[in-house]
Amino acid sequence: MPDKPIDLSLCMVTYKAKDVLEECLESIYGQQHNVSFETILVDNESNDGTAEMVREKYPQVIYIQNDDNVGFQKATNQALRAASGRYLMWLNNDTVVKPGAFDALMAFGEAHPEAGMFGPKVLNRDGTLQKQCRRGDPTPWNVLTYFSGIWKLFPKSRFFSGYLLSYRDEDETMEVDACSGAAMVLRREAMDQVGAIDESFLYGGEDLDYCYQVRKHGWTNYYYPGAQIVHYGGQGGSRNKPYRLTYEFHRSMVLYFRKNLSGRYPFYLVWPIYAGIWGHFAMAMVRNLIRKDKVPGSKKP
Repeated sequence: MPDKPIDLSLCMVTYKAKDVLEECLESIYGQQHNVSFETILVDNESNDGTAEMVREKYPQVIYIQNDDNVGFQKATNQALRAASGRYLMWLNNDTVVKPGAFDALMAFGEAHPEAGMFGPKVLNRDGTLQKQCRRGDPTPWNVLTYFSGIWKLFPKSRFFSGYLLSYRDEDETMEVDACSGAAMVLRREAMDQVGAIDESFLYGGEDLDYCYQVRKHGWTNYYYPGAQIVHYGGQGGSRNKPYRLTYEFHRSMVLYFRKNLSGRYPFYLVWPIYAGIWGHFAMAMVRNLIRKDKVPGSKKP
């Protein structure tokens, strides 16, 4: 008789982040799980003691060492190809898995066969909701209200808060356009249809794009608050090149819009969106020059 297939493959990437990775692995292996799982860790040439720590403390981890930093997307594709689980979880190395999260996520997936991608309730380190874990499409209006901060003035308005969905109850299970790449679960059948992550996205946007492709193939994406994971945000190695990654973060926004949404709109709406993204990039660069805590993407509490 063949062995029972693994329920869940954790697909992780690390780069010069030994301490936060160790905390993440401790949160995983320091608790009991009813589901079977494997952890596949791709190391983009950290050279900070990560390899020694993993091999000594967590020899059960499937450890893939790259000779150089190939980037998050390419490394995640390596992990996805090596995975054998019925479900595959994108999991950042700067996360802490709350007790029972894996069991709850697997139960949700089994109860919702239409779910191609689904994500847990992602928390900031202070316990508040990390709003990026449930999102609408970044349409021109949603981009405008998000980047301008208008949504903060009307957080309970569906009209102004269509991107971060702040008008919805954070403890309500709901269909969403996109989850957060920090922690989201992909059904294998959906991955077989969609294929690999688009490696044109070098920093950010790949999760939005993949969720979009999952929906294009007829699956539903969900936010499921019955499982919780803490995400520190920006602690997993991204701060090593803040200015380059700030550029790549905004380039990915342009790429996503051009690839998936620009065909819906006339040119006189498309170009102002591009101008707005690059204007936001300029302001982000100025902020990173001024502040000590340099964050390439959206800052987490």
